[in-house]
Amino acid sequence: MRVRMFKKILKSQDYKLIISLVVLCLIGLVMVYSSSMITAITRYHVPTDYFYKKQMGALLLGFFLFFATAFFVPYKIFKEKAVIIFIIVVSFLLLGLVLVLGHTAGGAKSWITIGPLRIQPLEIAKLAVIVYLASAFTKKQEYINKLTRAFIPPISIVVLICFLLAAQPDYGGVLLMLGTVATLVFCSGISVKTGFKIFFITLIGTGLMVFVVWATGKVDKILSPTRLGRFTGFVDPFADPDGKGYQLVNSYLAIGSGGLGGEGLGQGVQKFGYLPESHTDFIMAVIAEELGFGGVIVVLGLLFFIVLQGLLIAKRCSDPFGSLLAIGISTMIGIQSFVNLGAVSGLLPITGVTLPFVSYGGSSITLLLFSTGVLANISMVDKFKKKYKQNNSKSTHVESV
Repeated sequence: MRVRMFKKILKSQDYKLIISLVVLCLIGLVMVYSSSMITAITRYHVPTDYFYKKQMGALLLGFFLFFATAFFVPYKIFKEKAVIIFIIVVSFLLLGLVLVLGHTAGGAKSWITIGPLRIQPLEIAKLAVIVYLASAFTKKQEYINKLTRAFIPPISIVVLICFLLAAQPDYGGVLLMLGTVATLVFCSGISVKTGFKIFFITLIGTGLMVFVVWATGKVDKILSPTRLGRFTGFVDPFADPDGKGYQLVNSYLAIGSGGLGGEGLGQGVQKFGYLPESHTDFIMAVIAEELGFGGVIVVLGLLFFIVLQGLLIAKRCSDPFGSLLAIGISTMIGIQSFVNLGAVSGLLPITGVTLPFVSYGGSSITLLLFSTGVLANISMVDKFKKKYKQNNSKSTHVESV
């Protein structure tokens, strides 16, 4: 009986999601090695396979968490009050500690070292907020259109987290957080009228915040020379190709030189010190140069499929909590992909956001795989329940006949 039940569970798993995820991560691993081997020697003075090995370790841990979560950890455990309190408290502790003990890179204190681990608290905070809001909005369905009861408590938590992110400062992280939160709010079951109220309140709040920053003379602190340089480099990178526009100009050169078929794996030139952050923020430019338009289409297609599959899981799921959780995770991956690709192509300012499942980054890949494991579990549990109900109804019908 147990063996038969386990077989049914296995058959209910979303293998299309799993296969696409494995393929994308393997492509990412190969490209991390290709894009980082020169940087490893010249900039960090470590062996050529240093970043490759670290990414491999993060992938092994990430896939262990993915399969454990996808098959054995029921997603509804994240609805438990104790679990939510724990992950929110951990997020606040890490976001607070990083401001004091954090490692500064790219002008922001975004990483903290705990023993052998180097953690980016943003990655934990993103998942914590998704889980918290999905649970809160599900429980508040009876009065979801009453702003003070339904939205002020959970949104207050989000504002505090965004404040801690801005203090690092990590405005790319704030952008990802707010985009995901906005999607969850408008998918929470609110009426159109309530949606407009929230929109106008957000506009007024943003306006007041901008005014306070201007009135207190904090504009120079927020818009530092580095950030202003990124913005002016985004507006017209060729006005200062050796300075503010350096990253974007070299990204254009990498993308343009790749053409349809690419220069060949490992044959790219821009990673030879010309393209900063070639293995992290700008890995897609290296993919375009070495694998060409075809390689870019494959990576984009896999990312699109994973996000689409996540949204379809949300649509099919009969449990409101599971549906909102799936929407949050899928939106997080989609927005992060869009922001990264927008920066690489010059459609958006450079924010330091990495490409999901592809760029180098231990915290990012581990938490993304864990989150996608939750997504796969939602799909599996929902499919299994529906099959079980169908089989029960058929057996009941046969018995009645």
